Amino acid sequence: MAPKLYSVWRSSAAFRVRIVLNLEGMDYETIPVHLSKNGGEQMGEVYGHQNPNRLVPLLEIGEKSIHQSLAIIEYLKDTQAEPALLPKLAIDRAWVRSLAMDITNDIHSINNLRVLRYLIKKLDISNEAKDEWYRHWIQVGLESIEKQLSKDSRVGRFAYGDGPGLIDVCLVPQIFNALSSQVDVGSYPTLMRIFDKCMKLPAFIDASWEKQMDAEGLNPTAPPPK
Repeated sequence: MAPKLYSVWRSSAAFRVRIVLNLEGMDYETIPVHLSKNGGEQMGEVYGHQNPNRLVPLLEIGEKSIHQSLAIIEYLKDTQAEPALLPKLAIDRAWVRSLAMDITNDIHSINNLRVLRYLIKKLDISNEAKDEWYRHWIQVGLESIEKQLSKDSRVGRFAYGDGPGLIDVCLVPQIFNALSSQVDVGSYPTLMRIFDKCMKLPAFIDASWEKQMDAEGLNPTAPPPK
């Protein structure tokens, strides 16, 4: 039985997992979870029972389930032979994980939907101020990652070496967010070179926003949002 991925088209965390599932060549069933319909399907009793933190993604494998995108990715890495998402050397694995966490912990976690909703609904922040918050933390994070990748000899065609790995899996969804929020990405030439290389691969293309069954307001044949 194919695993089930509870996902939403624009979730950066779900995007990461879709990329890895595609890279691994795994068949999976997508179960869309609409985050705003009827107050958010993730807030309902059924999904809350499956995943008490009420976030996506959630990967179901038989009667077991895993939440948190990096934990899911680690599971997929450990159970599939190829491709290797992490380097062989411990020091290089730590470096790759640190860059991935720069994205998932220091950019995405403070910019995800529930944080933005709290800013507006509970703290009475304007939409303009919310958007400024969003762009600020993307720019701070991407600037740091650009500096790190632009000078490190381990960078090749991709963020580590000449094949896609964990950094790329985390970076691409964040670049989608930057482009859609009209962040000037001209300051990140290394990141955009890597992004362009990734977006030539079917695993990344098929995981992208406009390719998802629950995508809203997008032309399915259009390139990534600019």
